[in-house]
Amino acid sequence: MNQEKLNQKIGILGGGQLGKMLFQAGSKFGLQISILDKDISFPAAQVCPSFVCGNIADYEDVLRFGKDLDIITIEIENVNIQALETLEKMGKKVYPQPSVLSIVKDKGRQKIFYEGSSFPASEFTLYKDKSEILADIDAGKLSIPFVQKLRNDGYDGRGVQVVRSADDLELLLEGASLTEEMVEIEKEIAVVLARNPSGQVNTFPIVEMHFHPSANLVEFLFTPSTLTEDQQNEAEFLAKEIAQKLGIIGLLAVEMFVDKKGKILINEVAPRPHNSGHHTIEACITSQYEMHLRAILDLPLGSTDLINPAVMINLLGEPGYAGIVRYQDFEQCLALNGVYPHLYGKKETRPYRKMGHVTVIDKDLNVAIKKALFVQKALKVVS
Repeated sequence: MNQEKLNQKIGILGGGQLGKMLFQAGSKFGLQISILDKDISFPAAQVCPSFVCGNIADYEDVLRFGKDLDIITIEIENVNIQALETLEKMGKKVYPQPSVLSIVKDKGRQKIFYEGSSFPASEFTLYKDKSEILADIDAGKLSIPFVQKLRNDGYDGRGVQVVRSADDLELLLEGASLTEEMVEIEKEIAVVLARNPSGQVNTFPIVEMHFHPSANLVEFLFTPSTLTEDQQNEAEFLAKEIAQKLGIIGLLAVEMFVDKKGKILINEVAPRPHNSGHHTIEACITSQYEMHLRAILDLPLGSTDLINPAVMINLLGEPGYAGIVRYQDFEQCLALNGVYPHLYGKKETRPYRKMGHVTVIDKDLNVAIKKALFVQKALKVVS
């Protein structure tokens, strides 16, 4: 192997839990990694000696951060794309590429991309603001129920409003958005894959996701999937086709719906490590974090084989609690075999804030699910 690949200086825009876990994966290879985010309260600052304080959405901060680096990557899409374009013109390797980010960051452009490439997705309409949505409802052009999504800056359940009845119209979000028809969902699934500059593509086993009914956040997921072999092949094929069409370098998480008729529809994508891949740290031969680094360094992609069936639970701040965090019944859960907690190190909790995750593995998926449901019930994030 060319040692120069490992000697490249890598910069990560974003110092949250994903940035933290990326750094931890890179430490195995002795990689030179710097991370940019607003202040040292961010989780990645706990582990990264080269943590730089700055605004990932600010042109000058991102340019200053990236000018002495070889490779720049992200842990969140809400970054300054113009600065990344400038860095790319300066000869820096920017993965995912700014051209990919400009599509993915805007959910409206994402939907147009799927439509133009004939990928299966739900019908949608673009709106400048909520007054246009209300006008279309009054004119009979838009029917309830539907889902509203802000085109930009939505993540972790934010920027999404489900409208099930006329009473929900007062909850419509202000700003440029899209509406899409309410799909009768049988399952929600995700495919995480990696692609390197040499064109190698590796796909992780499909996961099935269960969402919190009000927070619109993943509560838990499991793998292997219960989809038929044909459905799994179709989902993997679609994910690979999207990656190839985008030309992405690095990880791509593709979230999909399976409707009541068994049809697979693309929901949205994320060009980075993703919540639906947390379990890979313990459950797969290569974690999604190591895989992302292998991809952007153009190293051979590792095996994605599943070592054991797994369930991943998000640890969300309990409703009604805000302040210095406390983890209730932590030791009781830690005493169980195959239970792996990951606390992100955030000092303060608030309702539905992501504070950590727990991966449960077992040779028997049903046993893993039972343990995970116990952990979900027992381990509470309070203050």
